[in-house]
Amino acid sequence: MAGSSTPGLWHAAQAIAAKTPAKRNRYVDLLRAVSICVVVFGHWLVSLPLIVDGTLQNAEILRILPWTQWLTWALQVMPVFFVVGGYSNSVSWRSATRKGLAYGDWAAARMRRLVGPLVPLLIFWVSLTLVLRQLGVEHDQMRAGSRAALIPIWFLAVYILVTALTPLTLGLYQKIGVASFWLFASMAALVDFVAFSFELPALRWVNYAFVWLAVHQLGFMWQDGRLAGLRLALLLALGGLALLITLVVVMGYPVSMLTVPGETFSNSRPPTLALLGLGVFHFGLLLTLETPARRWLQRPRVWTLTVLINSRIMTLYLWHLTVMMLLVALALQSSGFGLTIPPGSADWWQSRLIWIILMFSVLLIFIALFGRFEQPARRKDLARLPTWRVVLGTVLLSMGLSLLVIGGTSGQGQIGLNLQAVIPAFIGVFLVLPDGPFRRRSH
Repeated sequence: MAGSSTPGLWHAAQAIAAKTPAKRNRYVDLLRAVSICVVVFGHWLVSLPLIVDGTLQNAEILRILPWTQWLTWALQVMPVFFVVGGYSNSVSWRSATRKGLAYGDWAAARMRRLVGPLVPLLIFWVSLTLVLRQLGVEHDQMRAGSRAALIPIWFLAVYILVTALTPLTLGLYQKIGVASFWLFASMAALVDFVAFSFELPALRWVNYAFVWLAVHQLGFMWQDGRLAGLRLALLLALGGLALLITLVVVMGYPVSMLTVPGETFSNSRPPTLALLGLGVFHFGLLLTLETPARRWLQRPRVWTLTVLINSRIMTLYLWHLTVMMLLVALALQSSGFGLTIPPGSADWWQSRLIWIILMFSVLLIFIALFGRFEQPARRKDLARLPTWRVVLGTVLLSMGLSLLVIGGTSGQGQIGLNLQAVIPAFIGVFLVLPDGPFRRRSH
C-alpha cells in the first residue's frame, strides 16, 4: 500500500513544489523536515526495550552508556522545530491580518493541520486499550506500552498552546522587539534559579511556557529579518554554546538534553535554561548555513522531497513510537529478536540498524493509511471558531494530552480507560476542529 501510493504522493509534491512562490523561505521547510526526522531517528536509536530475566524493561541506553548523553546535544532538536514554528506562525498571522481574517478563521486552519493527524492515533490507542484490557492484559502493562507510544504527543500539548498565543506573543514582539525574547528567557532563568535554590521542583514546570515561548520568539525575529548576517548567526551560536557549557560544566546541569532515568533532574522534562541555550546554539549554527541551503533548495528534486516530507510530517512524528511498540510486541511473541542483546555491544549496534530499517518500512504503511488527515481543508470549507472555543478547546486538549503522556490510555476502572485524560482530550479535539477530523478536503 505504501509503495503504491508513493508515486501519487511524489507527483502531488511536484505539483505543489512547482507552484512555490519565489519569496518563500524554503529553508524553513527544510529545517522542519530535518528536525522531525532527527527526533524520530533519535527515539528509535535510544528507546528500544530490553528483555532482562524474562521481563521487558527499558534499555535506558543513556544511563547504561553515559557517553551517549553527549549525542543528545545533536539529537535534541525540538527547539529548532519551535523556532520554525515561530517563523511560520508569524507569516501566517501577518497574512491573516492583512486579509482581514478573524482569529477564529486563522485558528481553524492552524488547528486542523496540527490536530487532525492526532485523532486517528488517539482513536487507535483508546480502541486498542479497550480491547486488550477486556482480554485480560494487565493495567500496568497497558499503561507502560501506551505511555511509551504516546511520548510524541507531549510536543502537541505545548505547541498548540504556543500557536494559539501567537497573536499575543507576536503583538508583544512588534511592540518591544528583541526584548520580547529576553523577557521570556529571563523568566526561564528566574524560574530555574528560584526552583533550584529553594528546592521547589513543582515550580520548574512553569518553564514549559517560558522556555518554549522564548524559542518561539526567535522565529519571529528570524522572519522579521533581525537575525540576518553571518556575524550575528555566529554570535548567537557562540552565545548559546557558552551558556550551555557554563550551565553543564560549572553549575551542575545534566549533560543529557533528554531525560535520563535516575538523574536528579532533567533538562527536557520540564525544560531548563540549558535547553534554551542548546536551542540558541543550534539556531545560530543553522543560520550560518541559510544562504547556501536556500540555493541548494532551488534544485527541483531536493525541494520536491522537502515538500513531500512536510506533507506527512505530523503522521511521521506521531506514529513512529507506536510502530516501535507494535513491532516489539511481535518480537516478544517470536524469538525476541534484538531485545536480548546487551546494549552497547557490536551486535547491539548492528541490531539497531536492522530495527531502524524495519520500523521505517512499517511506518511507511501507517503514513499511507493515515497521512490523508494532514491534508489541509480549503479555508472556505472551514467553519469559524469563536475565540472562547479556541481558548477552551486548546486548554482542554493540552491538559488531556499531558495526562496521556503521564498516565497512558489505561485506567484502573471497569472500562479500563484513563478517562480523566481521554475525555478532555476528545472534548478539546471537538472544540478546535470545527468541521470534524474526518472531513475530506473538497476539490
